[in-house]
Amino acid sequence: MTDDAPLPDAATLRRVASAAARQAGAALASAFRADQDTLGVTTKANHHDLVTDLDRSTEDLLARLLTEAVPGSGVLGEERGARHGGTSSTTGIEWIIDPIDGTSNFVHGFAMFSISIAAAVQGTVRAGVVLDPVNQLEFSADDDGAYLNGAPLAPRPTPTVESRYNLVTSFPSAENLARSPERSLQLFGTLVEDYATVRRVVSGALELCFTAAGWADVTMALATHPWDVAAGQLVLRRAGGTVIPRGGPDSSTHPVAQAAPHWAPHLLGVAPGREIARSRELFEQIVAAVDPELTVLTTPPTEAR
Repeated sequence: MTDDAPLPDAATLRRVASAAARQAGAALASAFRADQDTLGVTTKANHHDLVTDLDRSTEDLLARLLTEAVPGSGVLGEERGARHGGTSSTTGIEWIIDPIDGTSNFVHGFAMFSISIAAAVQGTVRAGVVLDPVNQLEFSADDDGAYLNGAPLAPRPTPTVESRYNLVTSFPSAENLARSPERSLQLFGTLVEDYATVRRVVSGALELCFTAAGWADVTMALATHPWDVAAGQLVLRRAGGTVIPRGGPDSSTHPVAQAAPHWAPHLLGVAPGREIARSRELFEQIVAAVDPELTVLTTPPTEAR
C-alpha cells in the first residue's frame, strides 16, 4: 500500500485479520495443554490474572502481520499497549488485539479461549475476527454482516421467555467479592434463580460471539477493556443482536453509545430476537454494585446496533 493508495475497506480488513489470526492461532493450538512451566506462566495484577510467554509473542506476531499488511496502521494490544507499526499514523486505522482472550482457560487446558482482533477506523470498529484455534471456530464481521467460518452467521432461535435463557457473565469477580461480598453474592444468586443457566466463561470475546450465534441469550460483561470486546461486540451487532454500553470516556470525545461501545467498561449483549426487560433491570443493578460512582439510569440506556 502506497501513501496515496485508498484505505482498505471493512471486508479487506476482516480478511487481513483472519489471515493473521489463523497464522498465530496455529502455535496456540500446538501449545494447548502443555505443561505450565513450558508456557512461562506468571501473574499480573493478582493470582487470578495470568499471563504467558505466548500472550506476548502472539501479540508481537499479530502486530507485525497486521501492520505489514496495512502500512501506517497502529496497534492497541493488551500486553504491549499502544504503538504504531508503520512509518505513518495518519491512516486512522488501529488494530485492537487480545492475543489470548481467556488466558486462564488456556493455561488450565480448558478449550475456551480465542484470538481477538478488531480494526477501528477513525475510532469506529469496522471489522473484527474472533478465532477459537482449538475448536476451529472463526467468528468475524464487517460492514456487510457477521460470519462463522466464512459463512453468514445464522443465529439460533430460542424461546423469548427470559427465565429460559442461557446467561454468560464473568460476574462476580474476586474484586467484586472483596469490595461488596454480600451484595455481589445476592445478585449472583438472583441470576441463578432467574435464568435457566448461568455460565462464567471468562472470555469476553467468545461470550459475545456465542451470544451472536444464539448459543447464549444474554451476556453481561463487567469491567472490560477495549481488547476484550471490540471484535465480539461488532460480531453481535452485525448478527442482529443488541449491545448496550454503560460508562466510558466523555461522550464529547468518544461517542460510546454509538460509534465506540468497546470503550465502555460494562456491556449488556443480547442475542437477536430476545426480550430483555428483566436482563436490563438486573444489569443496571449489577453495574451499580460493580461501579458505584456510575449513575444508575432511570430510563433505558442507548443501544448500539
